[in-house]
This record gives sequence, structure tokens and C-alpha cells, in this order.
Amino acid sequence: MDAWLDLLQWPAMVVTVLAGLLVASRSLPRRKIGFYAFLLSNAMWIAWGWSDGAYALIVLQLCLAVTNVRGVLKSDQD
Repeated sequence: MDAWLDLLQWPAMVVTVLAGLLVASRSLPRRKIGFYAFLLSNAMWIAWGWSDGAYALIVLQLCLAVTNVRGVLKSDQD
């Protein structure tokens, strides 16, 4: 299982990059998908950080998740 968690950082990175591209879109549906993708990447990074003992990364991802939830809520208002 540790090997699987070690590899998790790569899909987490890809999801994070794709989320950033989607959030930068002018299309509201794409932006919303981007915020949800960011939330997925937050969860992936937290899982990886927990397995690696990267507690600062976990705290960072929790803080970023709060901003992503805010982004989802603001997108719903548009």
C-alpha cells in the first residue's frame, strides 16, 4: 500500500494542474468543475502527505480546501 501512496503524488499533481486550467476558464461550468477538481486534489495530497509524514502539506491542503469550498459557493451564486 505504501508504494501505491508514493505514486499518488503524480496523479495529484496532474489533477491540480488541470484544476488550475479549468478555474482559469471563462466558462462557468468549467470553473465549477475546476473547483471540484481542486477539492479532489486536496484530498489526494492529504492522503499522500499523511503517508509521508508531510504535516505542513496537510495543513496547507486543508487551508486550500477552504478556499476551494468558497470558490464552489461563489460559483453557485453566479
